[in-house]
Amino acid sequence: MGLRVRKSIKICKGVRVNFGKTGASISFGTRGLRHTIHTSGRRTSSIGIPGTGISYVKTNNTRSSVSNRYQTQAKSNQAHENLLEVERYNETVDNLRSIHENCDDYIDWEGISAVKEPFSPGRIGPKEVRALEELNNYTPTFFEKLIHGDRRRELEEAVKKARNEDLEDYKNWETLNLLARRVLAGDTDADFNVIYEMNPLNDLIEYVSDFEFGTNNADEMHVEFTVNTGIVPTYSLSLTKTGKVSRKELTKTAYYDLVQDYVSSCSIRVARDIFALLPVNKVFVHAVEKRLDTQTGHFQDVTVLSVLFTRDILEKLNFGLIDPSDALNNFKHNMKFAKTTGFKPVDRIE
Repeated sequence: MGLRVRKSIKICKGVRVNFGKTGASISFGTRGLRHTIHTSGRRTSSIGIPGTGISYVKTNNTRSSVSNRYQTQAKSNQAHENLLEVERYNETVDNLRSIHENCDDYIDWEGISAVKEPFSPGRIGPKEVRALEELNNYTPTFFEKLIHGDRRRELEEAVKKARNEDLEDYKNWETLNLLARRVLAGDTDADFNVIYEMNPLNDLIEYVSDFEFGTNNADEMHVEFTVNTGIVPTYSLSLTKTGKVSRKELTKTAYYDLVQDYVSSCSIRVARDIFALLPVNKVFVHAVEKRLDTQTGHFQDVTVLSVLFTRDILEKLNFGLIDPSDALNNFKHNMKFAKTTGFKPVDRIE
């Protein structure tokens, strides 16, 4: 038989403090109607008719109610996090298949070469002309002298600044005009200068890396890049009916299908950016992957895709609706791909 410890202390008429094994409580009221509040949060009300044996007891667990609200809120927060996790996964997969949909702005080299010089050498530039007019027309009033002082020195400095800006504008025009004429004339050194200065594929670094450029003549450009299959997920995420995240490993077919679309999409995007940057009509794109050579123990670059893109065909594609892997059939390309093993090494198109 267990030992039960209970102690009750009377505070005043009708009010008592009770100490028990599970905590303390305070009770108050009169005969037939009493209320008890326990430290656990439980509230008990007893209503009875003296001498009849008839009574009614109602218990409210306040702490449990608060706890339930916190649990409900926690579940709601977790469900929201689960939804965001699945949405982020789907966005990642969509991005891997739609890299080709974005493209750098086209550079109008013809338009740049046609821009006239901002002013004739040896003459005053337009900015300096405006600054001189303001200086020559300046006549300070009495109140202006009194409040601000003579602004003539300030306006003279503005003329010097305008002259320097005109010279800078002319220098920039001269540089761009010369570069445009060289690019249009098929100067391959000018092409490489443009690539170096504008770094057209920089925003693809999160998907591919190690870009190399080369050319055999003025009408074409070769681009090599290294793919990173490590960014391609090997699993899928979805929500269950109860709002939990379900993670499943992709089948080999599903995984390699995603890899193929990712590499193909990158290749198309590279070609689009080069066509936007340079007035060439052919872009050779070579995708390589670092693979371990088990004979030497070293990683080597293996070409897994080689495509010859032509400007006239590429610019006719509806990039928002194409399947990137299927779209390569519009162009001469070398690709050996197996649904359950992925890319095999191929020769480059030269």
